[in-house]
Amino acid sequence: MTRRRSHNCARTGPSELGRLIARGIQRGLSPSARAICALLGALLISVLMSSAMAQPKPTLIWLKRDLPPLFIFEGPKKGQGIIDQLLTQLIADLPQYRHSVLRVNRARGLQMLHEPSLTCDAALNWSKERETWIVFSIPVFRAMSNGLAVRRVDRDLLLPFIKDGEVDLAALLATGSLTLGIVAERNYGEYLDTLLKQAPPQTLTLHYGNEALGSLLQMQRLGRLQLLLGYRPEIRYQAQQRGIAEDDLQFYPIRGTGKYLSGYIGCTDTPQGRQVISEINQLLHALPRDQLSEAYAAWLDPDSRSEYLEAARAFFAEQAAQ
Repeated sequence: MTRRRSHNCARTGPSELGRLIARGIQRGLSPSARAICALLGALLISVLMSSAMAQPKPTLIWLKRDLPPLFIFEGPKKGQGIIDQLLTQLIADLPQYRHSVLRVNRARGLQMLHEPSLTCDAALNWSKERETWIVFSIPVFRAMSNGLAVRRVDRDLLLPFIKDGEVDLAALLATGSLTLGIVAERNYGEYLDTLLKQAPPQTLTLHYGNEALGSLLQMQRLGRLQLLLGYRPEIRYQAQQRGIAEDDLQFYPIRGTGKYLSGYIGCTDTPQGRQVISEINQLLHALPRDQLSEAYAAWLDPDSRSEYLEAARAFFAEQAAQ
């Protein structure tokens, strides 16, 4: 039995091939048989070495949400959002991963960041609570803080709560007399998140859908809520998409919030996620921040642009010096 198998290389296991070749030579295989076995042995060794070296790339899932001007899903500027373009560059600079881009709403995105898969979101706000389960990059961009949008016909409702051009949202919510629209599961910053948690439930209208802010704008236009919380550039863009004239809305900053906040990249807090953030931070250190800041400024009203750009440059200069 052994002698018959030694003459049949096709039926020999890879681990025995070397021994077979030596044994065949000793037992007088013909030159052509020795050559065939030697060739098959060399090919097998090459295949095994290639298989050992060619490990599959880990899959990195990127989450995208409908969040103009950072991500833009529809319209003439589809795919041209500020973070849309940054994400394209990051994917090109991280060839060691197989990248998958997934469109989600805010609630689903947060759920996925809780899961063990390698998942990242390129436009997150930082919070102490989130840091317990998300690993964050260094700051990526600066944005204007959230504010209140109100229809011009309803602006008198805010007058008792306005001081020095800012709305005292804590006092307004405490009355329980007005309804505020918010995107469910969105982080608005620690100060605002605390106010919203303390607000009487009847004062909040939450929307969980994929086009949450746009739907809330429609509800506001129909009088089903009076106030809308969000980023001014996002609200302006969504209003334009729905034929709401810019003059129909007024926007007010909220007392107690800073004028600007930072956006971050966040990944699942796993060894792989921490490795990705380490690699991303190296890329961000070499990224010209002025490009991102100027792209964001283009979405602001003319009166806000120069002040924003100056503040963004000062912020990132301070970050670089640390």
